[in-house]
Amino acid sequence: MPNGKWTKKELLSRPVRHVDITRIDARPVIESYRDMAYSARTLAQAADIYSMMLKDRECAVIVTLAGSLISAGLKKALITLVEHNMVDAIVSTGANIVDQDFFEGLGFRHYIAPGSPEAPPVDDVTLRNLMIDRIYDTYIDEDDLRACDDTTKDIFDAFAPGAYSSREFVEAMGAYLAKNHARNESIVKSCYLKRVPIFCPAFSDCSAGFGIVLHQTERLERGEPMVAFDSGKDFRELTDIKLASKDTGLLMLGGGVPKNFAQDIVVAAELLSERKGGKARGDVGMHKYAVQMTVADSRDGALSGSTLREACSWGKVDVVHEQMVFGELSALFPLLASDAYHRGEWRKRKGFKFADLFERGDGVPDFMRAGRKRAVR
Repeated sequence: MPNGKWTKKELLSRPVRHVDITRIDARPVIESYRDMAYSARTLAQAADIYSMMLKDRECAVIVTLAGSLISAGLKKALITLVEHNMVDAIVSTGANIVDQDFFEGLGFRHYIAPGSPEAPPVDDVTLRNLMIDRIYDTYIDEDDLRACDDTTKDIFDAFAPGAYSSREFVEAMGAYLAKNHARNESIVKSCYLKRVPIFCPAFSDCSAGFGIVLHQTERLERGEPMVAFDSGKDFRELTDIKLASKDTGLLMLGGGVPKNFAQDIVVAAELLSERKGGKARGDVGMHKYAVQMTVADSRDGALSGSTLREACSWGKVDVVHEQMVFGELSALFPLLASDAYHRGEWRKRKGFKFADLFERGDGVPDFMRAGRKRAVR
C-alpha cells in the first residue's frame, strides 16, 4: 500500500501476542545447546545457574529489566515466573513497568508494524501525524498512552503529599489494576498480589514522569502540597532486601540503571553494616549467582561499564556462578524461562514476599486500604 494511504485502524490491527512458556518445553533445546558453542552454550550454562538459584531455598532472586521487553511479547513469560515464586523482587526501567505493562493492564495493546524497520511502508512523520508511536517494529497508540499518563496522575493525586519510593507508587498501580481491571494480565498486578516489590530507580523516565509533571503543576498552580519521587528511598528499600536475605541471585535482562542499581545494593549493605560496627567489606556477601543477557559490548562502555566478572572487583558479584549471555532477549529469554519452569525447582520454593517488609504509610490511597487478595504461595 503506498505510503500515506494507511489508516490508523489498519496500522493498529495486529496485536503483539505474548509467548507462553508453559506451552513450550525448552529443556531438550537447552540440553542440546550444552555441546554447542557461542551463545548456545552460554545460554545452557545460564539456564543451569538460574535453576541453581531456584533450588537454593535461602537465595532471593532479583530480576532486572531494561529495553523494550513487554512490548516485544515477554509479559506473559515474566508473569509466569512471578506467579510461580521464581522472582522475589524486580528492578526495571519505568518504560517496561508503566508505559508497557501497566499500559496493557489498563486494557491497551502493542501492535505489530507492517513491513520491517529497515523498509517501513509508513514513514515516521506519517506515524506522528496519525498519533502512532513506534518502538522498532512495534506500534503504540499515542492516544492510549495519554490515557495511561492521566491514570498515573490520578493515582498520584490519591496519595497524601510527601515523598515516596517508586515501589510505593507501583504497588498502588497494582492495587488499582486489581480493583478496576482484575481480568487483565499484568506484571504489576501479579507482583502486587504475590507481594513482589518492583523498583524503578529512574521513575520519571516513563508515563509516571508525565503523570508527576501533571500532578505537581496542578498542585503548584493551586498553592497546594504535592507528592514526589524519592529515589534514595528506593535504594534504601532494595538494600533492606539484601540485608534480609542470606543469599541473593541476579537474573538481568539488559543492563542500564536497573543492572547497576541491583548490583550496588551489596556495597550499600556493607556500608550500613560497617556504620553499625558490624561486618567489614566482603562479609555481607556478594550476589551469589548472576546471569546477564544482553547484546551490549563492554569495550565502549555500552555494557553498563562492565561484565559480571569485572563487577567482582567492586565486591558486587561472585564469580563462582556467573554467566554472560550475548544475544537478543526476545529470542533467548523464553528458552531460559521455559527450561526453568519445566525443570520445576519452583515447586518446592516459597516466595519471600519482600513487599511485606515495608510498612504501608498513612498517605496511601484509600483503594489500597480495603485489603488485598493474597495469591497462594
